[in-house]
Amino acid sequence: MESLCFHDGNITDLINIRTLDIRHDNDHRFQMHSSMVRKLSLERELEGHQGCVNTIAWNSRGSLLISGSDDTRMNIWNYFNRKLLHSIETGHSANIFCTKFVPETSDELVVSGAGDAEVRLFRLSRLRGRRLDENVISPSSVYHCHTRRVKKIAVEIGNPNVVWSASEDGTLRQYDFRECASCPPAASSHQECRNILLDLRCGAKKSLADPPKQFFSFKSCDISSTRPHLLLVGGSDVFARLYDRRMLPPLSSSQTKLAPPSCVNYFCPMHLSDRGHSSLHLTHVTFSPNGEEVLLSYSGEHVYLMDVNPTRSSMRYSSNDVAKLMNFNAVVKEVELQSSVTGIFLNGSLLRSHATAKLEKCRKLIQTAENSLKGENYYHGIEACNEVLHGYEDEIGPTLTYDCLCIRAALLLKRNWKNDVYMAIRDCQKARKIHSTSFGALILMAEALLQLGKHKEAMEFAMCAQSMAPDGTEAAEKVDSLKRLINAAEVEKAKNEHDGQSKSESEVGQVFSLSDILYHSNANSDSSQDGARSEREDSDEDLELAFETSLSGDESHDNIEPNVIEGRLNVRIYRRDDSSTETRTNGSPSSVSQDEKSSYQPEAVIDMKHRYVGHCNVDTDIKQASFLGQRGDYIASGSDDGRWFIWEKKTGRIVKILVGDQSVVNCIQCHPYDCAVATSGIENTIKIWTPSDSLQSGLSNGLDPETSNFLDVMENNQRNLCSTRHAALPFEFLERFRMRELAEGGPQPFECTQS
Repeated sequence: MESLCFHDGNITDLINIRTLDIRHDNDHRFQMHSSMVRKLSLERELEGHQGCVNTIAWNSRGSLLISGSDDTRMNIWNYFNRKLLHSIETGHSANIFCTKFVPETSDELVVSGAGDAEVRLFRLSRLRGRRLDENVISPSSVYHCHTRRVKKIAVEIGNPNVVWSASEDGTLRQYDFRECASCPPAASSHQECRNILLDLRCGAKKSLADPPKQFFSFKSCDISSTRPHLLLVGGSDVFARLYDRRMLPPLSSSQTKLAPPSCVNYFCPMHLSDRGHSSLHLTHVTFSPNGEEVLLSYSGEHVYLMDVNPTRSSMRYSSNDVAKLMNFNAVVKEVELQSSVTGIFLNGSLLRSHATAKLEKCRKLIQTAENSLKGENYYHGIEACNEVLHGYEDEIGPTLTYDCLCIRAALLLKRNWKNDVYMAIRDCQKARKIHSTSFGALILMAEALLQLGKHKEAMEFAMCAQSMAPDGTEAAEKVDSLKRLINAAEVEKAKNEHDGQSKSESEVGQVFSLSDILYHSNANSDSSQDGARSEREDSDEDLELAFETSLSGDESHDNIEPNVIEGRLNVRIYRRDDSSTETRTNGSPSSVSQDEKSSYQPEAVIDMKHRYVGHCNVDTDIKQASFLGQRGDYIASGSDDGRWFIWEKKTGRIVKILVGDQSVVNCIQCHPYDCAVATSGIENTIKIWTPSDSLQSGLSNGLDPETSNFLDVMENNQRNLCSTRHAALPFEFLERFRMRELAEGGPQPFECTQS
């Protein structure tokens, strides 16, 4: 395969330029240069916790590292000698999920949030003169305002007086240290705390077309370092939201449930915006160092990069655009085909020669990708296409772009990792904009729709492709073969629907097990096939469940938090096509919700720019994805297989895979200035990674990018992503519990869990 270069330049040339220039490394090119990233290896393990380390964060200077754990301790580490300075007994009664240094306090103030729904503020000066084992200090402030786990704390650079906390109770609260030392005040309830900045208890959306009315559980939030009035949040649905804090209503209490305020932008990959699964949610959201991009990490999905203010209108979409994505009659604006060389305007023979060399390299990469279609090395073929389309997108013309899009679409359909088929459809639509009547894009679109079980749409594209292919040619034979597959699939679908109806009738009166009711498992299906998955997803679940609570005592429903389940739980099971579903437990007809939905005008959403694949994010809901370095040229994420992955941001190419935990890597935090990364996970240690490896190896632990082991790791992660169980009960109910599995694989009764 043609060797792939990195796009951050030769480090020797950069050093020579800096030697001749009196200016220092103002754009921080050296901090996370590719030559450094490829040499990252484990330097030190920091020991001092007795439980999972759920959160880590650097101070502004990078001299200290703070960590929080299941042991309810908050540890402060010295970066330079890698030693433990303080181990604070916080007084939390449950797992600590978030810790931060408060800015502009000379690292005097630290704040923590935990599973006991409390936010606590500590002054480190109270530890001066004490031994390491003298670690019990009383907090300066304690905030009991939340009713459920606090999952994330945010701070604003330059603001030493205010912090924000995001909780699974659906509220994001603001604490000003100048106002009070604790909240709620004595003899008051948490419902009287007027510190709710963002109330999304009725703010979740099942899909793009649905109005926000479901319960929303915060999982993550971030404040832009360049524009601190911008607030990014993510939680129990697929949409990340960007708010301008200056435009939000005044702080409120939880006594009145407010309609969710308007946000500046929604972010969601288009193919996820209309799926409607309650189990799909965000685990982490973050701004890029320059504040121009956001990174989203999904549970049971991949990591996605998006622009805060996309320059192209095609990056924004509406619910109508989602429907048009697979529609043959969608209007396609064709781009004039031209030679790649004529599309480049350069002066001087040297520059023209350099551009020609780049184009020749792109043609070789495309040829490599095309050759990959004949074998099974689809991953490297896709990497070659990514290099051309994202590494040289401004230097190649429409002809090469069209060829590369079609080849990548074909490779994605053959590899068939989770949602590869949707990425192939995106490539086909982009190719159709270049050449709307070309055979290649049309036949690939038909194949993709066939995989999704959309037989009618697939046949439309196949018929159009047939008109483009001369009789008796290989292309015509390919169309005929595809049409036979579509017809056979349609017959099989009709047969399955008939069998399913018979099975449904035979199940009347049947008693389902608890596991059958609560989960619909994909484990026994061919999880590598997007078609089977998507057909189930489009038809949604066979069962619909409504649940209500019987509250004990004399408290009214208005005084009870909607997410706190007390007393008796009544679960009612409906068939989706059952007429009884027209009237729900609240007595209101379903037509009311239909009228509400038809009157709702969904906002435009910003689509993905890049996707990063290879890892697995299923087992934990605190898994982070982070930018590495102040330039943010690399993306990193933890994984359920105990590894953490590093991708080149521009191309999505995997640069490094490192083993960071025996179970799961959750947290990844890059040092503010040095080429150093701290990671943590299920183990009770923190690992420090620096460029100390003597070899610039692509992967760690004996895995080489040219061997099958490298692909086996990612293939196994993809299988785990695809075999997750979809919950039939609402997310806000199920997330309070977990199922214990017997040795035989059967479920035991629910038990409460903290993480």
